[in-house]
Amino acid sequence: MSWAEYWNHETSLYVNERHRRLHYDLVTRDVLKHVPTAAARVLDYGCGDTLTARRLARACSHLMLCDAAPRVRAHLLARYADQPNITVITPEALRALPPMALDLIIVNSVVQYLSRAQFMELLDLAHATLAPGGRLLLGDIVPRWVGPSRDAVELIKFAAGNGFLLPALVGLVRSFFSAYRRTRERAGFLRFDEAEIVSLLSERGFQPHRQRHNIGHNAARMTFLAVAAS
Repeated sequence: MSWAEYWNHETSLYVNERHRRLHYDLVTRDVLKHVPTAAARVLDYGCGDTLTARRLARACSHLMLCDAAPRVRAHLLARYADQPNITVITPEALRALPPMALDLIIVNSVVQYLSRAQFMELLDLAHATLAPGGRLLLGDIVPRWVGPSRDAVELIKFAAGNGFLLPALVGLVRSFFSAYRRTRERAGFLRFDEAEIVSLLSERGFQPHRQRHNIGHNAARMTFLAVAAS
């Protein structure tokens, strides 16, 4: 199973509904700090089945939600049908956007599921689609030294502080036997050193800066804000 196939099925990524809602609340809170202006045109790439897009849409002029999984897009279309400034698009529609069509592109907890070639293509597409001075926000980048055990520790810390420790422990045991682990082993899991990400972004016309705090709960991972040069 490829990652694209995995995400087009129901998954056990969240241990319960509380975990799922807290995750999206925290991610959206962190992302909102990076929306440049209320007039910004924003894209959430690989957005998943987000529950909190309305909050992000209220902070910008237009929000595009892009996901490769048809199942996910169907859920998003139903959930946000009443939101006039939210558009759900395919990756093909993203590639068809004109130059300088966006002011902020969010790519959170997505890079690890791409091949290196796919990631390079995404960086080039982002630079072509952003207006001069536009921002690319890369969140939840996995350092090379961070493996599943460190991710488990970060989840336990998050769960203990938010009232779902027991479900998290059960979920970690379940995940050992899950399709997620098997797919990670077979399809790979893209990881980078900080200097490597900075170099790749600089080579593609961005001015990158690592942020002090990662988006979301996992303090072992990294977030970078990259500004597109004119």
